Amino acid sequence: MARDYYEILGVERTVDAAGLKSAYRKLAMQHHPDRNGGCEEAMARFKEISEAYSVLSDEQKRAAYDRFGHAGVNGGGGNPFGAGGAGFADVNDIFSQVFGEAFGDVFGGRTGRQAGPRRGSDLRYDLEITLEQAYKGADVEIAVPTTAVCETCEGSGAKPGTKPVTCTTCQGAGRVRTANGFFQVERTCPRCGGQGQMIAEPCGTCHGHGQVRKNRKLQLKVPAGVDDGSRIRLSGEGDAGQRGGPRGDLYVFISVTPHELFERDNLDLLVTVPVPMTVAALGGEIEAPCLVSDACDGRCKQSVAVPAGAQTGKTVRIKGKGMPHLNGRQRGDLVVELFVETPTDLTPHQKALLEELAASLGESQTPRNTSFAGKAKRFWADILGETAQ
Repeated sequence: MARDYYEILGVERTVDAAGLKSAYRKLAMQHHPDRNGGCEEAMARFKEISEAYSVLSDEQKRAAYDRFGHAGVNGGGGNPFGAGGAGFADVNDIFSQVFGEAFGDVFGGRTGRQAGPRRGSDLRYDLEITLEQAYKGADVEIAVPTTAVCETCEGSGAKPGTKPVTCTTCQGAGRVRTANGFFQVERTCPRCGGQGQMIAEPCGTCHGHGQVRKNRKLQLKVPAGVDDGSRIRLSGEGDAGQRGGPRGDLYVFISVTPHELFERDNLDLLVTVPVPMTVAALGGEIEAPCLVSDACDGRCKQSVAVPAGAQTGKTVRIKGKGMPHLNGRQRGDLVVELFVETPTDLTPHQKALLEELAASLGESQTPRNTSFAGKAKRFWADILGETAQ
């Protein structure tokens, strides 16, 4: 009497599809004939496991099996693939679905066929640009090392006037099979590399490869607003395809060189500008650098109003003077951070003037210093009080 399929797979009758697949994967790998030296017992067990999974993984077959048992799926027999085991090669399809097509080759289930046109490989090119180029956009010429179709043989790999011949090992199929007991193993033909054809007289330019390496010069349009790490895809600019296949794509990865003045924060540009102490105290205007573009009318300077009493770290935001949004009209801001400079190398007269100014300043005109002094006094008092105790 045929064994219960649920018992064979070691699962409950309520198991879902994921649990069923997991159980089959584990048992199939454990009892695979190739992992057991072609053991007949392992082979029989593997066949039994595959039979059970083929039924239970099919909703209609599983429903019939749950209601009528083995009679519901094969008319009373124990083989769901038909009388006498015919059609057991379908195990290849089951194994391929669960483990991937590469595993299916062990059963020889795939029909050998000559490889057709193959798409070329995708390429990567790293391009470094300046912040100014990222700000305005740029047209850049790049030289990309790629493979190209050999012009001498037009990609055939054969000497002009000759043609490739059918591989005598695989008879043009591109794949060969070898017997392994009950099973057949199918693999790529070692002689022609899966091409199905051989080059009797190789082309003198490409030496039979049908392709040559060369640098291709391309014009790349870098859009305004690109950021560090941006990627630009150029369709059909990668390696040439094989046997008439399409070219791959070229992916250009952008890196932006750090700028000596500006830092980028998303769409904003940050710049630190020194401010004379007198301007910071009295208020006034200074000039801050900005990147040249239509947004600043071709000028690279921006007037910045400094409020009276400005401190180091104070920021002034200039609307619309930052980076442009990629593929959009929005622009970020220019954020100017003020750095108040203390004068150095004073003359005796200048020192006297500052001393007079210092004497005339009250605590109310240095609120931060007054607040700090109060906090410091309390801190020291707490320490001395703890020490005294």
